[in-house]
Amino acid sequence: MSGAPGDASSGLRDRLADGLYGLGWAAVKKLPEPAARSLFRTIADQAWKKRGKGVLRLEANLARVVPGASEARLAALSRAGMRSYMRYWMESFRLPTWSPDRIKASIDVTDVHLLTDGLATGRGVILALPHLGNWDLAGAWVTTDLKVPFTTVAERLRPESLYDRFVAYREGLGMEVLPHSGGAAFGTLARRLRAGGLVCLVADRDLSASGVEVTFFGDRARMPAGPALLAQQTGALLLPVTLAYDDTPVMKARVHPPVEVPGTGSRREKTSSMTQALADAFAIGIAEHPEDWHMLQRLWSDDLEPREDRP
Repeated sequence: MSGAPGDASSGLRDRLADGLYGLGWAAVKKLPEPAARSLFRTIADQAWKKRGKGVLRLEANLARVVPGASEARLAALSRAGMRSYMRYWMESFRLPTWSPDRIKASIDVTDVHLLTDGLATGRGVILALPHLGNWDLAGAWVTTDLKVPFTTVAERLRPESLYDRFVAYREGLGMEVLPHSGGAAFGTLARRLRAGGLVCLVADRDLSASGVEVTFFGDRARMPAGPALLAQQTGALLLPVTLAYDDTPVMKARVHPPVEVPGTGSRREKTSSMTQALADAFAIGIAEHPEDWHMLQRLWSDDLEPREDRP
């Protein structure tokens, strides 16, 4: 029996998306770098001019990060934000061709001793990052320069072939990638940490029922409980990390002081306190470089839930 017309349409969109990403990985990495940069900046500017849903959502999110910003300021930030987002994609398409020396030269990390000292203790380390800068480049630096393998989690994408492309890409950079599948992924992450390993998690957005409510730039939002729970259950060190671009080819990274497990309180109270501490560290990095926060989706609870004062 054939599927419904909607199923066929969805399947076509999935195949098209997979084909376009495949073309990107195959073609963009072969372009001369100046041409690639120019191409992706043009794509960013065209997307920004179209004022689609993603750009409008980015601008609305930036309005919370930069309160009181004028319309012109927000427009400039969102344009810079789209350029930063496209820089992420351009670099990611090209990363598999970069040498270890090129990767090392492309990132400057402040307070890296917090990470290396933590790993030296053998207790395991969790790095928690927001969608800021290029987290794939940061991961590639960890595996190539520090020569430390790590485990991460990837959200399943449609179509499955596109998800497989992302997994293969990240595994090619030296990462172990687990599907976002609840308890199974959590258990594997915990085992890696108890063995003294490294886990890296992008952790600034969680719309599930298990998300922890935090105050983020003055309003309610939900962030994943996973980093805090893993630290409590395994004794691993929990380190926030923020990333940022500037006018140079070198991305800046900062390892923030560890988020400690509170000495008292229930597991829920400890998780809430630790997740809030992560949110506060993320906010520092995002406030300093709002244009590098690639949040083109709804995040704050007021943007997700009906409000009584809305018509």
